[in-house]
Amino acid sequence: MKWSRLPLGPIQTNCYVLSEKDGTCLIIDPGDEGIKLNNWLKEKKLTPIAILLTHAHFDHIGAVDFIRDSFKIPVYLHKRESKWLNDPSLNGSQNFMMIQPMRVKAADQLIEKEELLTIGAFQFQVLETPGHSPGSVSFYFENDKLVLSGDALFQGSIGRTDLAGGDGKQLIKSIHDKLLTLPEDTLVLSGHGPETIIEDEMNSNPFLNGF
Repeated sequence: MKWSRLPLGPIQTNCYVLSEKDGTCLIIDPGDEGIKLNNWLKEKKLTPIAILLTHAHFDHIGAVDFIRDSFKIPVYLHKRESKWLNDPSLNGSQNFMMIQPMRVKAADQLIEKEELLTIGAFQFQVLETPGHSPGSVSFYFENDKLVLSGDALFQGSIGRTDLAGGDGKQLIKSIHDKLLTLPEDTLVLSGHGPETIIEDEMNSNPFLNGF
């Protein structure tokens, strides 16, 4: 499996495209610039088969409808945020002056629990990692030694918890219980900024020291 990072939108949210040899791919958090993303996929001759959302904040969902409609593919989101896509007060778009309030159509598949999911040739574990938002999840690809952590864990930092449903203690617990327990060489693909590895965050992330 290959992965690509495309920073999109006004705050450069990382959209990830995971692809297999047959050209099928998963799109994680298509935050904005749907035309740009669509053109990139066509240029790379990739065929999306699903959109996965780590959570439903506006900067992670802005291109969802465009890409979903372009390729006729399902969107996966945790059930705790099932109403957020169409609610600007919950997805945060009404508070961001650079964009219009955002309303996205409902998810096609709701994630209800931690489980092993298979979509096409892709198999991965859903990890519930709330704290940044109530329905935040991470996607762990054990065979490829990588986890997509959304806005839970960053290189040298963690997600903010001052938005709707945020909980700082819960976020720290999620990181320690679900992410730092992964193999230390696991690659972390975050919602913003560069990639990191679990070992580095265990040893040097200042927000996690002392726990």
